[in-house]
Amino acid sequence: MRKIKEVHIRWVGIPILSFIMTFLIDDDVHDRMSLLEEFFISVIFTAILWNGVFMIIKWMRRRFDAVNQTAKRLVLTFFYSALFLTIGSNMIGVSLGLCSFSSLQSPEFFFRHAHLNFISAFTIASIYEATYFFQKWRESVIQNEALKSQQIRTQYGVLQNQMSPHFLFNSLNTLTTLITEDQKTAIDFTQTLSEVYRYILQNKERELVRLDEEIEFCEGYIFLLKKRFPENFHVRIGVDAAKRQLYIAPLTIQMLIENAIKHNIVSKNQPLVVDIHIDETNRVTVSNNLQMKTSLEKSTKLGLDNIKKRYELLGQREISVSQSDEQFIVKVPLIELISEVEHLKSAV
Repeated sequence: MRKIKEVHIRWVGIPILSFIMTFLIDDDVHDRMSLLEEFFISVIFTAILWNGVFMIIKWMRRRFDAVNQTAKRLVLTFFYSALFLTIGSNMIGVSLGLCSFSSLQSPEFFFRHAHLNFISAFTIASIYEATYFFQKWRESVIQNEALKSQQIRTQYGVLQNQMSPHFLFNSLNTLTTLITEDQKTAIDFTQTLSEVYRYILQNKERELVRLDEEIEFCEGYIFLLKKRFPENFHVRIGVDAAKRQLYIAPLTIQMLIENAIKHNIVSKNQPLVVDIHIDETNRVTVSNNLQMKTSLEKSTKLGLDNIKKRYELLGQREISVSQSDEQFIVKVPLIELISEVEHLKSAV
């Protein structure tokens, strides 16, 4: 919406008010004029007086700009505008030869158009104040939306910053174990870890990534896990190429896989199987066979809670969590964007 410019109000309002005043003013001087002459004289009066009132309004806004001074500003604006119109209209009349100074000595003559001056003062002041109020309201709405958006980005950033140390901590623990067991495997693990962590750093500030990027990242992450659980951990990924162009919050699938490992037994006798696919409602479905550990490692309170909060900040999109005797299932909605560039522009 374009901002309303005061100059547009003034130069549209002046001829309109002049035309109205042409028919409202009725005295001996105007009776001797043609309609065109009356309108021309009325335009001169209205243009000068309107601009004068505009200067009064500007001064009053600077003088009483606080919200709690609004009532005082309105009363004083109306009073000074009416006073200026009364004195100013008489002075213009003298300048144009429509009356003399001697005639102004009569209070009856001096205030002959007082009612019109008060109406004009009220009309002009009301137009400006209504416009002023609307613009201030609009600025307030924009400012509140900007603050709300900044707050959301800040909250989202806090959640993102929690993920990197958590992931690195677990990976380094695995690497420490591999170094003592198999140095060649440790080197492969380190190289893959470098690629995986590069993905985290590159997408740290992004709210969304394409699903194909997330899956490629997860394949590297799964490779790291397979080094830790060679025969005990299996992941099946079945995602159509068309669905891979949709968007998801970064590290969502990785955190769900990690959550499955954290809460379930992973052993030769009880291998953990994670299945990743897209359901009919365009939701990433991550499920695993349920074989809960009797005792859990100390929780960092991330995982599902982190994902839920991030999706709430992305627009009240809810994730679905369900559990049966045999399976634990999480469904995360995919997000469709026209282009990533447009998404980044809309987030600015």
